[in-house]
Amino acid sequence: MPMYQFEAMDRTGQEIKDVIEAPSEEEAQTTIRQMGYFVTKISVKKQAAGKRKPGQKKKRSFAIGGGKSKHIATFTRQLSILQDAGLPILRSIKILENNAKPGKLKNALMDVCDEIETGATLSESMAKCPKVFSRLYVNMVKAGEAGGALETILKRLSEFLESSESLKRKVKGAMIYPIVVVLVAMLILAGIMAFIVPTFKKLFDEMEIKLPAVTQLLVAMSDYVVQYWFLLVLIPVTYWLIMKLAKKFNAGRMGFDMFLIKLPVFGGLVEKNILARTTRTLGTLITSGVPILEGLNITRETSNNAVFERIYTKVVEAIREGEVIAKPLKENSTLGMHPMAAFFWMLLGSFPGVMILSVAFTAGKALAKKDSKAGQKALSNQAMIDMGMQVVLIGSAICLGMWFMKCRTRVIDDLVVNMVEVGEETGELDTMLYKVADNYDEEVKVMTEGLTKLIEPLLIVFLGVAVGFIVIALFLPMIEMITSLSGGKK
Repeated sequence: MPMYQFEAMDRTGQEIKDVIEAPSEEEAQTTIRQMGYFVTKISVKKQAAGKRKPGQKKKRSFAIGGGKSKHIATFTRQLSILQDAGLPILRSIKILENNAKPGKLKNALMDVCDEIETGATLSESMAKCPKVFSRLYVNMVKAGEAGGALETILKRLSEFLESSESLKRKVKGAMIYPIVVVLVAMLILAGIMAFIVPTFKKLFDEMEIKLPAVTQLLVAMSDYVVQYWFLLVLIPVTYWLIMKLAKKFNAGRMGFDMFLIKLPVFGGLVEKNILARTTRTLGTLITSGVPILEGLNITRETSNNAVFERIYTKVVEAIREGEVIAKPLKENSTLGMHPMAAFFWMLLGSFPGVMILSVAFTAGKALAKKDSKAGQKALSNQAMIDMGMQVVLIGSAICLGMWFMKCRTRVIDDLVVNMVEVGEETGELDTMLYKVADNYDEEVKVMTEGLTKLIEPLLIVFLGVAVGFIVIALFLPMIEMITSLSGGKK
């Protein structure tokens, strides 16, 4: 029903200003007169901005994907502050929803408000927005509601999310510099191959100079970059598609995750990052009062790695049979042989050889077409094909050997097992898990900084070798040309 704002006078002549709800203006005036007032002015009260009529829903903005982790962390911190101040949960959510920027989180908060207004709890409302509020988030809120300490749980949850976001930012920030340097270096080398080398090639053709093998190889690579540049993108994309297709199957996903966490340099970073995240998740859930089995199941889902999912599944099965956590954690942390993991390692080793074969089957044909009048012996196309096949076989064999050595190693080392065992014995498992997480967070930070410092000199060496190869390949025939010209003058 509409609201009417009115001005009236009572029997003593005092002015009255108030609002009244009525189906129509006539009934509003009748009600006011029955109250003993004389109406002097009445009008429909305008709806305040931001107010909604009963049953009316706010418009949702268009958004793709899930909520951003940094926005969810900020929202959780603000909600914990509002709850600590004693505000009702619905009012707190509405305040944060009004302040949120348009996007997936704002849409989810609108839905949460609607659900709470119908009588649902906060955890039940958030569970209906899985793309924004994860199972971990919902279960921690549920534990806070059951224990009557929602503001404390929200504070712990915000600290967990902020810590995870901080680690993610550090890793991403450390990777930006080397990625930019590599891209710039590749563009520079591609520019040299596409514009500078063809100019020298034209000069050598006009002078009918006998080209050494290293120069012929450079010319073939230049022709490849100019004429078949799309293969430089197509071949890596094909490898990526093969990996994505294999990951669609359980065996393929397990093999790829085994391959990923044992990659040289980067694998250790991924492995320690997962250990830091899963131990902190489990510690946070135990501190919040979530049952251990439920906490392990949630931790398994947040690992995003098939190897760790298998480990935590085995731990859950062992606990149901009466075991403690530490023993099955140690027994099931060895990778073991897996045919799909071996396939991915062989795929990695074959990549350089496949690139050489692509040059042999395309631009390599130009090597055999040099003018026979110069009497030079050109590199044969078949020689490049043979070299490419040898590199494929040798690279695959080396990577396969590396996998055989790594497949017997453990993913979870003795530090984690011992800390968990001490935590179970002392009844402070959550504290020990936090310590493990802090330790691995620090290791990830150190490894990231060390990796950044290692990549810089490696890039310098790579660029030095590449530029040196180009200079030598171009100057060898130039020296021959200068020698022949100086001899001709004599």
